[in-house]
Amino acid sequence: MIPDVSVVISTHNPDHNRLKRALQGVMTQTLPYEQWELVIVDNASTIPLNVADLNLHTRNKITLIREDRLGLSYGRLAGFNNSVGWILVFVDDDNILSPDYLLNSLSLFQIRPRLGLGGGRCVPEWENAAPEPWVNESYGNLALRDLGDKEQLAWMTVPPVYPTCAPIGAGMIVRREAIRSWANDCVTGGVPTGRRGKELTSGEDCDIVMSALRDGWAVGYFPELTLTHLIASSRVTSKYLGALNYGIARSWVQVLARHGIYPWPSAARWSVPYRKARAYFRYRAWAGQAEYVRWRGACGQFDGRAAIEKTKEVSSART
Repeated sequence: MIPDVSVVISTHNPDHNRLKRALQGVMTQTLPYEQWELVIVDNASTIPLNVADLNLHTRNKITLIREDRLGLSYGRLAGFNNSVGWILVFVDDDNILSPDYLLNSLSLFQIRPRLGLGGGRCVPEWENAAPEPWVNESYGNLALRDLGDKEQLAWMTVPPVYPTCAPIGAGMIVRREAIRSWANDCVTGGVPTGRRGKELTSGEDCDIVMSALRDGWAVGYFPELTLTHLIASSRVTSKYLGALNYGIARSWVQVLARHGIYPWPSAARWSVPYRKARAYFRYRAWAGQAEYVRWRGACGQFDGRAAIEKTKEVSSART
């Protein structure tokens, strides 16, 4: 029997305790074991993963593959190419799926033939005590969200906009056919590589969403899909969240531009230091941790806009 669902976990130098908890969440799914498989992608870990060390006792098909090109997009592409399900579920190595996650995913796609991508609630489990209140505004960057109890769907619009109900990468459910063109783009190059080791680059999730919308698929939020995100205490510091906000803001500009969306005016590279300096005072970056994180996001946007402007200049010179 060919599995309907392929769970893809791409991991790079994982925390083994969190990875084991993520795998336990996959192993305790209520969907009958013959209907799903697990593909673990070792994305260029310094010490290669060994499936025997993961202590997985299951009748499910488990595939462990190595992808030496560092980047979450490459890891997911490897999972795409080495799985057989017509549905894929992208799970991070610090995500714990609710027991009915795969069963609900299958049901959602079976009754919605034009649904391409979906996601749901992502709630935190903090490593230590809950963080200080200033961290709340960074929940989105930490892939934490709850859009309520109602289902939400979105299609491509004219002009194109990024839908608020678009799924995040953690627990993203995917119809294989809906991301085939994205997978082809990965092969030919030009797509965001995504998270690269300690580099807090981003954009791969948004690129998948926009590619599916461009091809005529719907994307949506479904409250019955719930997962827990294990948040290490090192990820709720102003230093980390500032770097994360910078990386997300920079790549967000570039992903939107890749899909023909330019919500901000261009920024010449020579102007970026001046823009950052003005923003430092506008956001009062010295005043507190939240203010610093906001300023770092503004800096990322400036650098992203300058990178887009440079790309335009190179393109014009070639023509």
